[in-house]
Amino acid sequence: MALRPHRLRTLILAAAIMVAGGGASAFARDHDDARRAVEAGEIRPLADILNVVRGRLPGDVVGVKLEREAGAWKYELRVVDDKGRVFEIHIDARSGEVERTKEK
Repeated sequence: MALRPHRLRTLILAAAIMVAGGGASAFARDHDDARRAVEAGEIRPLADILNVVRGRLPGDVVGVKLEREAGAWKYELRVVDDKGRVFEIHIDARSGEVERTKEK
């Protein structure tokens, strides 16, 4: 599942929007929090996480969410495979470890 540059830009924009979860001020604050977390080594960059998912489940990433749950950062990705099935993948944002995968 190779991402072309335009798809990667679209995915990054979608991730930023999903992280924001609201208006412009929430977007700026959440985006800055995520950027600082990457810079501080608290979470792995989205590109690293996408490489992990590519190795585990072929298909197209159609959604990305980054959130804090009980003080820990988590990535949640939605992937559609070539048969049209949708999978939700939960990943520890610090380690990059896939915690669970379930078909929706």
